[in-house]
Amino acid sequence: MSTGLAYVPEVIRLSAGELLDAADALADLMVDTVAGGASIGFLHPLDREAAVRWWRAQAPAVREGRLSVRVVRDGERITGTVGVAFADKPNARHRAEIVKLMVHRDARGKGLGRTLLTAAEEAAAGAGVTLLLLDTETGSPAETLYRSAGWTVIGVVPGHAADPGGTLRPTTFLYKDLGPVPAQDPGPAPAAV
Repeated sequence: MSTGLAYVPEVIRLSAGELLDAADALADLMVDTVAGGASIGFLHPLDREAAVRWWRAQAPAVREGRLSVRVVRDGERITGTVGVAFADKPNARHRAEIVKLMVHRDARGKGLGRTLLTAAEEAAAGAGVTLLLLDTETGSPAETLYRSAGWTVIGVVPGHAADPGGTLRPTTFLYKDLGPVPAQDPGPAPAAV
């Protein structure tokens, strides 16, 4: 008997230690993503050991709270991930960047990308972020996802990044307003004159 409810995968936030434990599985996902043509900063073929090293190098940022990494698993295998990179400048604490949204090729078409994006947006808002930024290859399925999720295009830079095959492609930059900026503490009242 069907309940009529669709399966909604659990999105899990990784601690720095959990990220280190999951580095091999995350590397497998990254290698698959690059092999599938997604422009996430790496060229094809991506060496698996290089991907493992890249993920391990993210642990300090997770430990320090500069990066939040979330994953979805199918058993022991990680089928998707997304990161939220928090700004470190005092005048930018209200903003963050969505980074490395990846879905394994055999898990695509099931809404997992949108689920991960929504979880990242909610996590950012929960951390007090009011403005999110990201960039993606122009015309990619990722751009379609972001536009359909209410992101606004800032502009397109031609030849900004190479795709996994090494060809320079345009990049679309987008933002999403998560809500009002929290009220600032005005400080002590001025002294009476």
